[in-house]
Amino acid sequence: MNPPLHIENLNFSYGSISVLEQASLTIEDREFICIVGPNGGGKTTLLKLVLGLLEPQNGIVSVFGNTPTLGRKWIGYLPQHASLDPKFPVTALDVVLMGRLGKTRSIGLYTKTDHAAARETLARVGLEKFQTRSLATLSGGQRQRVLIARALVSEPKLLLLDEPTSSLDDYVERELYDLLQELNKELTVVVVTHDIGFVSSYVEKVVCVNRQVHVHPTSEINENIIHDMYGEHVHVVRHDQEHGHG
Repeated sequence: MNPPLHIENLNFSYGSISVLEQASLTIEDREFICIVGPNGGGKTTLLKLVLGLLEPQNGIVSVFGNTPTLGRKWIGYLPQHASLDPKFPVTALDVVLMGRLGKTRSIGLYTKTDHAAARETLARVGLEKFQTRSLATLSGGQRQRVLIARALVSEPKLLLLDEPTSSLDDYVERELYDLLQELNKELTVVVVTHDIGFVSSYVEKVVCVNRQVHVHPTSEINENIIHDMYGEHVHVVRHDQEHGHG
């Protein structure tokens, strides 16, 4: 069985500016991984290469054994700036249904199957009672769950989330990661984040991206590694005790 993601000796430059150099990474089925790195270190470029939005100049990017263009149908993606205007008159169900576009059609009316899938996915993220609620009446955490449901409704095997908790408080962030941990029982989850300490109580591996790619077991992550990655002293605050995971 081909892994969800396999990258080998990947190089990418914007003109004369090298962004990724000899990057290699394999993510196995049903792993829960976080990707960290400084701004400008290549994280966003790496995601675009995985999604087939950019072409590698050298090396291999394989998604479930296919090119990214063919393999991305198995990816559910939550971009970093996926916020929706809460004043826009749509319901939670309307937003989730958008995720069916491209899965079953590009235009046209949604089918009964689409509606059933959307309702079922809202239930998976704990919002079954909110499907007819206007987006404007939902909290920030609930809106983020709706966006995760939109990514899930296309029935992906790999869930890719870029800074999904950047605007949420600690309590809501913890709830969201608990949800991702539950979803991880059925699919591979990859989260791009800056909050290494928080995520370290959920994931087994941390992928550090700063032109090159290095994979560390979570247990190895310490201030020296973070200092090398970010070029400055960053305190690693672990949340294990308050979260309850060791």
